[in-house]
Amino acid sequence: MKHPEHQIRAAHTDTTVTVYQAYAPHIGEPAARDGRFPAAWRRERMTWIKPSFLWMMYRCGWGTKEGQETVLALEISREGFDWALAHACLSHYEPGVHADAADWKRQLKQAPARVQWDPERDLHLRPLPHRSLQLGLAGEASRRYADEWIVSVTDVTEQAGRVRELVREGDLDGARALLPEEPVYPAADALLAHLRP
Repeated sequence: MKHPEHQIRAAHTDTTVTVYQAYAPHIGEPAARDGRFPAAWRRERMTWIKPSFLWMMYRCGWGTKEGQETVLALEISREGFDWALAHACLSHYEPGVHADAADWKRQLKQAPARVQWDPERDLHLRPLPHRSLQLGLAGEASRRYADEWIVSVTDVTEQAGRVRELVREGDLDGARALLPEEPVYPAADALLAHLRP
């Protein structure tokens, strides 16, 4: 099935959307246990959330990269996710979206969130022609994410490892059956107009 190049696909309900992050165990394990980030998690740093499970697997090497050994699925409020999109700026200058480079720099400096569209990945973590959303949260967005938007935190490290094993064994159907369903996220065109190159 052909996807539009810039489209958000994510596991979601009427009120929540699931995003992924990977952390060292001293961050990831207490976050999953307590349903919130521990004191060691720094709100002043930009944090990137990814609605795509397979793009997260590409980024963290199925949970094998140093400092990314604990893979988390974070269910956050759609209200918060939409707020971040509405207040985001593209992470790079795009002539069709921004008046000029100076305008983009002004927007980027003021925006509490930023968006990158990176190639989506297949089960072998090879790039696909369509893109996956990466949403960077800083300042107010990062604080709201940590303190207001999180509904639940689940450790999906074992799931990631099992999918990886099945891919290595050549059982792609078995691996695919363990992937979360990520239908198109119902974001209004107006919400994404300033974020689509």
